[in-house]
Amino acid sequence: MKFDKYNFLFVVLLIFHTSTLVYMANDFSIAYKEIVIFQNKIGINGFLTHIFGNKFCSSTIAIKLPFIILYSFSTVIFYLLTEDYFKYQKDRLLAVAIFMILPGINSAALLVNESIVVIFLTLLYLLLYKKTGKENYFLLVLYLFIDNSFAILYLALFFSSLQKKNDLLLFSTLILFGLSMSFYGFEIGGKPKNYFIDTFGIYASIFSPFLFVYFFYAIYRFGIKYKKDMFWYLSSTALVLSFILSLRQKIDIEDFAPFVVVAIPVMVKMIMHSIRVRLREHQGNYLILGYLLLFTLVLNFGAFVFNKALYIVLDNPTKHFAYDYHIAKELAEELKNKGITQLVVSDHMLQERLHFYGISNNGKYSLLPIDLKEEKYDIEISYFGKIIAKYRLRRSYMLQN
Repeated sequence: MKFDKYNFLFVVLLIFHTSTLVYMANDFSIAYKEIVIFQNKIGINGFLTHIFGNKFCSSTIAIKLPFIILYSFSTVIFYLLTEDYFKYQKDRLLAVAIFMILPGINSAALLVNESIVVIFLTLLYLLLYKKTGKENYFLLVLYLFIDNSFAILYLALFFSSLQKKNDLLLFSTLILFGLSMSFYGFEIGGKPKNYFIDTFGIYASIFSPFLFVYFFYAIYRFGIKYKKDMFWYLSSTALVLSFILSLRQKIDIEDFAPFVVVAIPVMVKMIMHSIRVRLREHQGNYLILGYLLLFTLVLNFGAFVFNKALYIVLDNPTKHFAYDYHIAKELAEELKNKGITQLVVSDHMLQERLHFYGISNNGKYSLLPIDLKEEKYDIEISYFGKIIAKYRLRRSYMLQN
């Protein structure tokens, strides 16, 4: 691969964005569900967090570091995969830039969940196929024991095998899909009702609303107009199956989203083709559409990076999308500044989060959350000058009696 200006720009973007994620990971507090995964070594996520958490000390950055590393590797693989996918290198750089700043990708890189693991392993499979021209059946079998969502990969490969007329791939993926369904199934819940709009809304938050609407359209247009590739098969299979299941049950979007986002090259190819096939004087509307999509995506990325500033415009702090990943770290620091490292907290989840930061569950003090309107308090947590939580310290009731 020749190291030209586009490759240089890619390296710069990757270093800058990875550094931003590391900063954000250190700025976040650990969530209760992340502690549960870390302490109980649940699945592949528990394995990764436990290794890094014990190796580099139990800190927020150590817990999230393996997922940021996997994000970086995924981005490099994504870039390699698109090496000859576009006619122009600037289209390739645009596709990878969109991939890098998608809200869903950034969330997967920062939060302890399996999404970035699935994205990395899926892209790895595609890259090996691109390099060798052969299906890697060893990886396909291995993936069966890693996560239930790889059933989507098996199903997409099954549909692809019909086009390729590859009988071995057809029967192998059909068997693997059946085994995955028998082992795991898909996570569904709630009373039987239509969750279609909810699912559409979640996808819109993963991409940004305007971008997902165009992405949805691009997948449809590509499917009826062009020769289908694995990007398309993966994304369309995940989209269709998720929407079908959501007609009756609430689905776990993390099972499907990793396979949807890999089709960013399809969307970029569609919109750039729509612009270039027209005379310059007729490109105006499409250029406006392209700039609008990029603007909304960058705006969403900015809101994600500077998410704590959003508290300024929220009347109820608990409505913040990242509220579960805030407060605990700052609260532990305030307690330590007061010389308190042992504390009784009525909220079990908050107690576990504080314990992660060195505040043990005992001692002569108890911590009580109070209404933000209360004027008397002992500890307040604020971001950008906006108070989002207040607490009162008092002698432990057990010790008083």
